[in-house]
Amino acid sequence: MDIDLLKTFVEVVRTRHFGKAAENLYITQSAVSFRIRQLEQGLGVNLFIRQRNNIQLTAPGERLLPHAQMIITGMQRAKVDVALADNMHKQISLAGTPNIWDAFLQFGITNIVSAMPGVSLVAEVKAQQESTRLLLERTLDLAILFDPPKVDELVVERICELPIIPVSGYDTATSDNFFDNQYVYVDWGTAFSLWHARQFTGKTPPYFRTSTGRIALDLILQCGGSAFIPQVLVKDHLEKGELFHVKGVENTSRDVFVAYHRDNEQKELIETLVNLLSRMTPSLLKQSR
Repeated sequence: MDIDLLKTFVEVVRTRHFGKAAENLYITQSAVSFRIRQLEQGLGVNLFIRQRNNIQLTAPGERLLPHAQMIITGMQRAKVDVALADNMHKQISLAGTPNIWDAFLQFGITNIVSAMPGVSLVAEVKAQQESTRLLLERTLDLAILFDPPKVDELVVERICELPIIPVSGYDTATSDNFFDNQYVYVDWGTAFSLWHARQFTGKTPPYFRTSTGRIALDLILQCGGSAFIPQVLVKDHLEKGELFHVKGVENTSRDVFVAYHRDNEQKELIETLVNLLSRMTPSLLKQSR
């Protein structure tokens, strides 16, 4: 089966629009339509219900989607494996959600690379559900997450606790007005969401929501406001007086977990990487104090 047909199918599913899929794939809209027809003819089924401004998957299309994603991911990984440099004899792939990269991984990725010579590292940003699926398909070696998947086939280990504190761009911020002065809600995962629901005392909903701490930090630095941000991200800004730790508002934290398939053939290499992540944690948290 032509990989380009599958890539086109997945892009149409993602955008729900033939024209937008064509733009993202740098081909014409007629080429997208032709590829989808080819795929449908080859499989002998209709993959989409086509209505004006409303493209939906059929039942066969729903069944094809995970297979198409697995084939595409497998092909991409195969290309990297084959193209490994002469001095690289192993490859390991890891993924983290956007907020994990913001709050944790970005601070240690260079140490990981330098500590694992001869290993080709593939590091990606992936959503929680996608990471879990790729781990089960064994096209991803390691996922770093706030919310660990509860799947028997996966090994899950807690590697650290990440302090998250209430900060504001206003030196007048107090526990009474923290949630009502351009409050930015950052999605730090399920456990944080439940904790936050008990803490929130705002008279109006958050004026901005985001899944990444970096976006929230940049926003309150430029426009003012308040948010719960990992201590390691705001340390320098607190010292410079650009942000203020709001007393009277409860601090919180998130546990950071790693997950990998218990039958992964590279288990020894994965455990080495997990140990590196665990060892970098104390120094990372020490820097934030």
